[in-house]
This record gives sequence, structure tokens and C-alpha cells, in this order.
Amino acid sequence: MHVNNNHDKIQTLPVLPMKNTALLPYIVMPLSVGRLRSMAAVEAALATEDKEIVLLSQRDSSVENPSQNDLYTYGTKAVIRKINRPNANLVEILVLGIERVMLLKLEETQPYLVGRVQIAPVSPEHTPEVEALRRSVVEIAGKAVDLAQTQVPFEIQQLADDDTEPMRLAYLLASLFSLDLQKEQTLLEAQTMADTFRLLHNYLSHELQVLEIRNKINTRARDEMSKEQKEYMLRQQMRAIQQELGEQGAENDDVVQLRERLAKADLPDDIRKEAERELKRLERLPAQSPDHNVTRTWIEYVLELPWRGTTEDKIDIANAREVLDADHFDLKEVKARILEHLGVLKMNATAKAPILCLVGPPGVGKTSLGQSIARALGRKFERFSLGGLHDEAELRGHRRTYIGAMPGRLIQAMRRAGSRNPVILLDEVDKLGRDHRGDPSSALLEVLDPEQNNTFRDNYLDLPFDLSKVMFVTTANGLESVPRPLLDRMEILRLAGYTEEQKIQIARRYLIPRQMKEAGLTDETFQIDEPALAQVIRRYTREAGLRRLERQIGKLTRKGALHFAEGKPGPFLLTVETLAELLGPEPFMPEQARKHVGPGVATGLAWTEVGGDVLYIEAALLPESKGFTLTGQLGEVMQESAKTAQSYIWAHAGEFGIDPAKFKDWGVHLHVPAGATPKDGPSAGVTMTVALTSLYTKLPARPDVAMTGEITLTGLVLPIGGVKEKVLAARRSGISTVILPKANQKDLHDVADEIRAEMEFHFVEHVHEMLHITIPGLAPIAPETHFEEVPA
Repeated sequence: MHVNNNHDKIQTLPVLPMKNTALLPYIVMPLSVGRLRSMAAVEAALATEDKEIVLLSQRDSSVENPSQNDLYTYGTKAVIRKINRPNANLVEILVLGIERVMLLKLEETQPYLVGRVQIAPVSPEHTPEVEALRRSVVEIAGKAVDLAQTQVPFEIQQLADDDTEPMRLAYLLASLFSLDLQKEQTLLEAQTMADTFRLLHNYLSHELQVLEIRNKINTRARDEMSKEQKEYMLRQQMRAIQQELGEQGAENDDVVQLRERLAKADLPDDIRKEAERELKRLERLPAQSPDHNVTRTWIEYVLELPWRGTTEDKIDIANAREVLDADHFDLKEVKARILEHLGVLKMNATAKAPILCLVGPPGVGKTSLGQSIARALGRKFERFSLGGLHDEAELRGHRRTYIGAMPGRLIQAMRRAGSRNPVILLDEVDKLGRDHRGDPSSALLEVLDPEQNNTFRDNYLDLPFDLSKVMFVTTANGLESVPRPLLDRMEILRLAGYTEEQKIQIARRYLIPRQMKEAGLTDETFQIDEPALAQVIRRYTREAGLRRLERQIGKLTRKGALHFAEGKPGPFLLTVETLAELLGPEPFMPEQARKHVGPGVATGLAWTEVGGDVLYIEAALLPESKGFTLTGQLGEVMQESAKTAQSYIWAHAGEFGIDPAKFKDWGVHLHVPAGATPKDGPSAGVTMTVALTSLYTKLPARPDVAMTGEITLTGLVLPIGGVKEKVLAARRSGISTVILPKANQKDLHDVADEIRAEMEFHFVEHVHEMLHITIPGLAPIAPETHFEEVPA
């Protein structure tokens, strides 16, 4: 057994604290000492015969005057070999680590640190594990030194073969690599030789991995650089050969062509200046450079855009009227607005284009109307959908710094149109999205503002482009989701649903001929009589628009085509009797089934994005229950309308002959059918009032009367929207009498004259009037209008 005689030796020596590094035994290290106490410790050590000093690392390098708690416990006793004093504030020394020590106590702190330390060498171990670790560490260190390509003062393998003392070998190998303070200190504090070699093995393995990755990266970069240099040299030689032969390369041909196109292009001065600058840059770029294609594509886009080219407007109002009437039936308001703009252009050719927003249910012709507007004006037409668009860059484009960057949809549309004044249809503006990539509706604020869009900057082009001559037409099914600032920039034109008569006319003029042409039929071979067409509209479609109707007509024409393809004789005549066989069972039945309703049921009218609809509201009394239950997926506003109706009836129970105890002792359940469909809005307030009054009085409401209007707590009936759609829905359902708020009387001018003559309308200001009309048998009670004077 080997015994270390110095194991219990305790010494008192000057202490030199170090920042961000540690000294290992057997290692030579240069140090610069600048702190006053540290310089004093060095001078004290130099004054002794052995010139010994203890080096301890600081836990926190920001501490200027460390105490014992600020120093690591284990350090190294060293000998000062050399000293240099460049000035009075700095001492440079060269120290040699002798052996590991453990700090027992700091005896003095002034004028320098003096510590009592115990010599703490690591006991030697001669085990197979230690030997295996030692060999593995030597092998890894050799590989790492080779990869690092650093000069070492000794041959590693020779050092291992010379039977060097293991701990000295470990510390020497650790000093070859830039280990951080934490790793060096952990290595210094290891208590056994096996622990020391295990730690060193982990550290050197990590260093070897880092060096291998770094070497791989350097090799790849060097190979790529060599390849690029080779290509560059060959390209320069090829260029020199072509010049000697008087030939132009393909690369130069592209630049020459772009320069010729730039010379012929009609560009504004500032745009031409920027394009020439980029073209000069392109000439200096090698064809293999990534920037070469980016710059070339950018120049081509600039040359293809219509900076000054316009389409000459056809200022022929009579022809425009014919075009609009030929393409679309009715839609008088929209057609009048287009003709007004033509009139303005005829008087002032520099007038700004209007920005129109066509709002209406699906299938009423909003999108096709944009094409008709372009035809009437004689302009180019471009369309793109905004539905589901989330990324603002889709409109504004991507910056050229991104790979695969391209202009936004607006600039692409202008490029395709080839004109500064096309008609651009922005479809489904109400279905724009918004997420972390940006808000496309905010990007549209500049585009749809005539005061700003004359200098629109696409992110890709980064040049001002004039959009002020573009006629923008947007479409939407509803305006609830359109941001208010965007809505403020557009002129709203509403397209309501079509009546049955209008649908018959449209089917005869447009839909049937189009579907017959698709199926290869003629007027002689395919015929549908008037009652059959009306039956298709009533029983096989229920919509404000025409899409479903056209699909059903297409189905009939395909049946006709199959009839003749099988060699059967003609003509193919469609009647009411043959519809069920061709189209199947009728999916929509008229609402006549509710001709007889009991107490607690009232007929209301609702507006939806696909047109108007009839809404039945049902109420039931619940014995031995309390509370007010609302079902049918009602929104907050609709729930508040129901509570307002309940409160109004309760407050006026005596006037209607209702026992007030019913409100306390009986619960009420109010339901609006089609429970899977969310509903909201205030216009069902009067219908709920009638349903609840009918319930409490046990008097049934008239089933042939439909109503709509908002109710207040004092019984006033306030105006609502969507009058035309609601009236058409009532007519489709066979309801002949409609009650509307008095303030909505002016909105009936949107309804066709024949419908107004066919139906009966009542306009009310107070709910008492409505109850008198809708509930037969209810005593006619005038609303209370007198107020008692409140004494002072």
C-alpha cells in the first residue's frame, strides 16, 4: 500500500483569487495581476524562499474583493517561475502548478489574502477500469488534437507510453482543450483517479464531437468554394473566348433583350431610373448567382406592368344599358349606378372610379354582374376571391429577400389585365381571415381608398403603382364581418332575392337556354311548360338566388339528353305530372301545413344570408314550474327580446285579462324551431309578444299573418332591416298579410308593384295595434298615453 506523507500537511500561504479560469497541477500558466490585494499576495510569495502561492478560482467573477464564501474550496499550490512589471498597476507572472490543495480557512484578508490549506493529492489506483479509461482518454485526445490541427508541446501517444503518472497525464490532456471554468473545477475536485478519468473522458468526447462537426462544415464549405471558384474561372475563360470569336453568350442575350424592352417601354421617369439601376446590377451578376434570377424576374415584372397603358372606355350609354339588360334581369339600382358612372365619365374623363360593394344572398348574380360591368364599359376584367385569405402578403406581395417571393394578387391582376383601368372583382370580401400572418382587411384599406391608392406599393416591387383608375367591385353575402373602416370606403348596393315571377323570367331567358346548349338540345326537342317550371321553383328549390334552380334545370336537360341518346322519340315534354319521376320526391313543402295553430304559436319573418325565411315561434305553459326557458340556439339579442316581451305582457296583464298569478306560479318554455340553426337579432320581438299573449289568453293567433319588428319595454314597435327579403319569404309560404313597423313603410318601394298589389300590409307603431290584428277575440285596447303628475 502506497502512503502519501504529504496528505496531512497543512500550510499557510498567500492566496491569489482568479476569474473565469482554474490552474491544474503540473500546468504552466501566465497570469496578469491587477487587483491591489492580488498584487500584494504575489509580492509576499516572492519574498519567501520557495515563492509558493495558492491559486483559487472565484465562484462569481463580478466580485472584486472576494471572501472565503466567494472562493472554491479546492485549488492548486503553485510556484512563481517568472515575473514582469510593465507598470505600477500591473504584474505579469508565470506560475507552475505543484499539487492540489483544499482551503481550510482564510486567516487574513488584508493587505492580501492568506489561507490555511491542506495538501489534498488524489490517491493512485491501479485497477483495470482506470487503465481502460486512461487509454481511451489518450486515444480521444489524439484524435481531437489531429482534428483541431493545433501544435502541442509533446507527443500524446509517447507521453502515454512513457508511463507518465496518471494524474499528471490527465491534467496535461485537460489543459490542451478550452474547457470552461466549471469543467476544470469539477475535474480538480474529483476525489478518485477513476472519477477524474471518467469526467475527462466525457469532456474530451464532447470536444471531439464538436471538432468533427466543425471539420465537416469546413470541408463542405471548402468544397463548395472550390467548385464556385472553378466555375467562375471557366466562365471568365468562356467569356474571353466568346469575345475573341465575336460571339454573344446566352447570358448577355438576356441582358440585351431586357435593355431593348426597357428602351421601348413607356415607363414613368422614376420607374425607369430604378429599372435601369437593377439592369446594371444584373449585368455584373454571374448567371449562376441566386440574385441573378431574382433580379431578372423583378425587371420582367416591371416591364410587363401597365404603368401608362389604358383601355379606352366605351361611353355609349344606350349600348351599356343593352349589355346590362341582356346579361341580368331586373337589378335596376345596380344598373342605374353603372350608367351614372358612364355619364360622369362622359362629362369628366379624369373622374375617379367608384368602389362598389354588391351585397346579397348567394346566387343572385353578384359575381357575374362584375363581368357585365366590364363589358358595358369596354374594359378588361379580372377577378380573385378573398374568401379564407389569411396572409396579408397575398395582397401586398412578399419582399424580394424571401426565396420564391412574388408580387401580391393585385399586381398580378394588373399584369394579366395589361391596362391601368380594368374592372377588378374582389369576391367574398366578408370572408377575409385574420391571424398571426397579418390582417388582409387592413391591407385593403389603402387599396380601396381613392385618396391613397394612386401610390400603392407592393412589397415585391417596392415601387409606387397607380390604382386610382381601377374600378373595384367587391361582393359579400353580409356586412356583419366586414370591418367598419373598410365598409366606410365602399358604396353599398344591395341585391335582394328574386320573386317567383322573376325566377320564371330568368329561367326562360337565361338558365334553360344555357343548360339546353350544354346538353345539346333544341327548342323543338326539349320543352317545359309554365306550371312545371313554377313547380320546380316552389317545390324543388327554396332560395333567394338561382343556383339550386339552375342545377335542377340541368338535371332535367340531362334526362332529356339521355332520352334521345337511347333512341327514344321526341319531343321531351316536361309537365307537373312527370316532375316527380324525373327529380324525385319534392324536398320542400309549402308552409300551408300550419293553417291551423293553437294558442302560443305566432308566425314571424327572419332575414338570412340566403334570403328571407318564415319563423314560427312556439310557447308553452309549464304547470308547477317557474322560470323562463328559451331554446332554439337563440343569440343574446334574441334572448333579450324574449325577456322584454315577457316583461311587457306581465306589466300589462290586467289590460289583456290575464291573471298575474300565472307569471309567478307557472313556468314558460319558448322555442324557435330549426334548433340546429343559430338565430339572433331583435326583429322577432313582436312575434314573441304575440306568441306569449296568445299563450296566456288561450286565444290562437291568425296563421295567415306574418310579422316582424323590434319591441321596447313600453310597447313601441321599432324598425328593422331586410324588409324585401322577408316579404318575399312570406309570399313564398302562401302568407298574404304582413305586419311591419310604421317606420319601415318607406322600404316597400323595393318590393315589386305586383307583389304589393297582391298582398295586404299593416304598419303599426305600438304592439297593441299588432295584437288586435293578429289575435281575434282579444279586446281592442288603446295604448295608455296619460301620465300621472308626480308631486314635488
